[in-house]
Amino acid sequence: MNNNIRIGNLFGIPFYVNPSWFIVLGLVTLTYSGQLAVVFPELGALAWVLGLAAALMLFASVLAHELGHSVVAISQGIEVNSITLFIFGGLASLGEESKTPGDAFKVAIAGPLVSFLLFGIFSLVGAVVPLPGPFQAIVGLLAYINLALGVFNLIPGLPLDGGNVLKALVWKITGKPYKGIAFASIVGQFFGWVGILLGIASIFNLTSFGSVWTLLIGWFLLQNAGRSAQSAAIQEKMSGYTALDAIYADSPVTKGSQSLRELANNYIIGSQRDWRKFLVTNDDGQLVGEIDVDALKTIPTNDWWSVTVDQLTHPIETLTTIPAKMPLLEALGLFQDDNAGVVVVVNENNQVLGLLERDSIFQMLQRQEEENTSEEAIALNAPSSDAPSDSV
Repeated sequence: MNNNIRIGNLFGIPFYVNPSWFIVLGLVTLTYSGQLAVVFPELGALAWVLGLAAALMLFASVLAHELGHSVVAISQGIEVNSITLFIFGGLASLGEESKTPGDAFKVAIAGPLVSFLLFGIFSLVGAVVPLPGPFQAIVGLLAYINLALGVFNLIPGLPLDGGNVLKALVWKITGKPYKGIAFASIVGQFFGWVGILLGIASIFNLTSFGSVWTLLIGWFLLQNAGRSAQSAAIQEKMSGYTALDAIYADSPVTKGSQSLRELANNYIIGSQRDWRKFLVTNDDGQLVGEIDVDALKTIPTNDWWSVTVDQLTHPIETLTTIPAKMPLLEALGLFQDDNAGVVVVVNENNQVLGLLERDSIFQMLQRQEEENTSEEAIALNAPSSDAPSDSV
């Protein structure tokens, strides 16, 4: 879990803290306890306790913000893998994307709404409840922090919530989720550069606005927006393709009626891939099981012509089949779980067409990229019909 430390769970969602979180916890505790000690010198050592409590409440607010996203996602049937607190705030890891732009908008806006709700609650408590000075100050700080958290996250650039809101809006307008990701990523990179430049300017005393934290946050935005842009580029390349387009051309599929010798000669000997198992179909092309290549060693080679593949075929315990017409983007989502290995692509008659893996998808994209590059090179080198004649 990348050295993250599990601290509990709620609604079945595990909570983690990244080691970087302790740095911020210490800095916030140190800073705010010092401020309390100056304003309320009578507190003495209690200022440190209250400073730590304020820091923990701050991160509890971040946790509540992420729970806002998570609860809405769960209501849409989306699994929430975890919530992690780290140096720049929090992150809810969702098992999948929302199915519609409207649902994506609801998940994105839920976090800021929770922060604004907490701002209202803490502001009301501070205005109505007569609290001792130090506690009044802490409540005021929490109100301010939640307001800032909600407003900051509405900046319309990925990976912030505002970027996800923008992504959902562009998705709604264009009908293509990857266009929303691409546009929101560009905006996110813009704000990332703004943060970096302001941070650098503040370090050299060129501006009173910004700090080292502004630079770090800008860098964080720039890096994550860049990753989102790469994801959008891949999704754009995959749009228009189906699962059938990305199956292995030499998928390990054989008929059960074939002899072991035919299997060896036609599919194993001289094959560029070292397939250890083959899917076995009946004469109609429908899946009946699989055969292990090592099982051939149990039969003397002299008998391979008289033994059929069916005789060594065994049932498949777990295997996912998908229709050939499934959009490739949707098929790629099946491999988000690292435990997912391969899926079988079948046609409308349930006939096996081939195997689909994450690698076969990226190999197809690479081939398409090479073909496009070749076509562009041919077009650039082709003589123009308007080219001047060499004759004098």
